[in-house]
Amino acid sequence: MADTTVPIFSLADLQKGADQDEFHRCVTEMGVFYLTDYGALEQDHRSATDTAMDFFEHGTPEEKQAVTTKIPTMRRGYSALEAESTAQVTRTGTYTDYSMSFSMGISDNLFPSQRFEAVWTDYFNRLYTAAQETARVVLNASGSYDAGDMDKLLDCDPVLRLRYFPEVPEHRSAEREPRRMAPHYDLSIITLIHQTPCANGFVSLQAEIGGEMVSLPHVPDAVVVLCGAIAPLATQGAVPAPKHHVRSPEAGMRAGSDRTSSVFFLRPSIDFAFSVPKARTYGLDVSLDTETATFGDWIGTNYVTMHSDPGVRGK
Repeated sequence: MADTTVPIFSLADLQKGADQDEFHRCVTEMGVFYLTDYGALEQDHRSATDTAMDFFEHGTPEEKQAVTTKIPTMRRGYSALEAESTAQVTRTGTYTDYSMSFSMGISDNLFPSQRFEAVWTDYFNRLYTAAQETARVVLNASGSYDAGDMDKLLDCDPVLRLRYFPEVPEHRSAEREPRRMAPHYDLSIITLIHQTPCANGFVSLQAEIGGEMVSLPHVPDAVVVLCGAIAPLATQGAVPAPKHHVRSPEAGMRAGSDRTSSVFFLRPSIDFAFSVPKARTYGLDVSLDTETATFGDWIGTNYVTMHSDPGVRGK
């Protein structure tokens, strides 16, 4: 088992009522944990990841362009290396995300083949169920959420993204540009992250806990769960939304530092309404100039697309 200071819980055990005191402390103080026994197997992750990676490596520029959306607020289909910038969205820099991705949701999807669609649809459905059940135990543990509203909140508009982080070039090493992706919190209720380890042992993913960035290494048979920005909105601030980032390796660790990250965002429906002033008191950066807003309003202000180069670079 990997050495980590972040606790590991079993969803099956939590659903039976085990570890409730420790889980409550973790959820309300940290907002991040590892989860096992959540309903998806390593072979499920591997199949979906291999399918996407085969497309990243062997898809033609024309095939990639055909599944690249022209709508920046729609996370669907292929997104080329450095086509997005979390740093610009969060107003913390101008550097690009050093990754490429493939995304899908409930509808309006773009798939390169029927086989790709079949593999990813099955994977999406498994993770959707896992994320809903995980959100239930998180919200129940908060002690601040009306269980009667649970089913409505969890009828969601989720997004699945498979990100590939290639080995960085010299100008993107930690000495020159310390991050592959800027610090941010997720616009979700909770986020499930299944990551592959870097071959050279480098740990890229970190989350802010107690004012410090703590490494989140790969843990076999487990996913990382991050509480997103909707969690404090739904629990009157009881559950935090920790910021997290993806580090760049130092120059001497560039070789063998590539990794994949399968990220399932359990996003609420676009008509989920919240108080903008309250969101700001919870530390959320909401730029909308209204008293109340919907999730659809909010996500419309949070996307930056740099370019849509359909080629694959960096590996």
